[in-house]
Amino acid sequence: MNTAQLKPLPIDSDLQQYDRQAVRLLEMLKSDDFESSRFMQTNSLFLDIPASAKEQRELTLCETRLIIARGYGFGSWEELARFASEASRSHSPAAMFESAVEAVIAGDTEALEALLQKRPALVRERSMRRHQATLLHYIGANGVEAYRQRTPGNAVHVAALLLHAGSEVDAVAAMYGQDTAFGLVATSVHPARAGVQIALMETLLEAGASIDGAPGDMPIVNACLANGRPQAAAFLAERGARLDLEGAAGLGQLDRVKRDFDEDGHLNANATIAQLESGFMWACEYGHADVVEFLMDRGVDPGMQVRGMSGMHWAAVGGQPDVVKLLLKRAAPLEARNMYGATVLGQAVWAADHSDPVCHWPLLHPDWGAVIRMLIDAGADRNASPGLQERAREVLHRYESNS
Repeated sequence: MNTAQLKPLPIDSDLQQYDRQAVRLLEMLKSDDFESSRFMQTNSLFLDIPASAKEQRELTLCETRLIIARGYGFGSWEELARFASEASRSHSPAAMFESAVEAVIAGDTEALEALLQKRPALVRERSMRRHQATLLHYIGANGVEAYRQRTPGNAVHVAALLLHAGSEVDAVAAMYGQDTAFGLVATSVHPARAGVQIALMETLLEAGASIDGAPGDMPIVNACLANGRPQAAAFLAERGARLDLEGAAGLGQLDRVKRDFDEDGHLNANATIAQLESGFMWACEYGHADVVEFLMDRGVDPGMQVRGMSGMHWAAVGGQPDVVKLLLKRAAPLEARNMYGATVLGQAVWAADHSDPVCHWPLLHPDWGAVIRMLIDAGADRNASPGLQERAREVLHRYESNS
């Protein structure tokens, strides 16, 4: 069975083509040759297969139709059917909007301009998909259909073109809540990888975007920290975005953090325990040892877990030896397991092999080799999970041979 067959269909596909894809998915899941790891690697940017389906492979055609519909950004098969009826008609409003989306994510300004000349209203129209995004939202490459989350190198030019054509800069869509293009750009990995995230935010701000527009309900600085966008978080704080205890701690602004405590070391009324705990984790991940020490001096438990991981786990994710050293001095537990079942050493080994460079401060150089050596010297169990000792040895060799 060829798993590569399950790829997003062209815009003008009719419902029968989508239905054939649902039938093919059902056949794949029931096949004796089915390999979930290979299948998901091939289709991870398109289909979200429920864990129960991958394990039991007991789905009906109605259930695989729903999986297909959701892969295309629809909440039901009926919604996909309505879309197919519209988008399969050449030059229909839906077809033109979808063609414009393809031009946006490809950076094809010539095609985009031609479409906007034919139908100027496109810049304010909405997708038929459940997020109801405008064209400008697709610039964020965030929360739209996964296979369309791409940022072209000329994304700033594309955004400027849309804004000049009349796109509403603070229009909201339903990716995560009430989401603006600015909030989506600020928290997305794709503009960061393309090297245009800051320039895109500047372009949107110059067009009048609200700086506090973030996916969901959290302050935008905190949302950036939670999504591994520390550079964007710092940019936003410098531009005047709302900053609470969590954000200040994650940015390493110790003086700002201190303002949320009274002379007795207790939290002021304007700060919360949740902000304190999350801020501690981000300070651990992003290497702000002075903030980490300050918060522990005021009673933060170095072994507590927030978002499924302890401060030691987060420091391992960030490759922060100074923070790990500090936490070891405070007797932070080494063998506690995170939400994925990994110890701190296991987390450090995983991060060394999988961490994305854009998730770290540009001027810092994560050192997982030093973190792993420090953990082993502190007595971390190298046999806490199968293969951990060998993987730790390989990472150490790689880092120490390059030092």
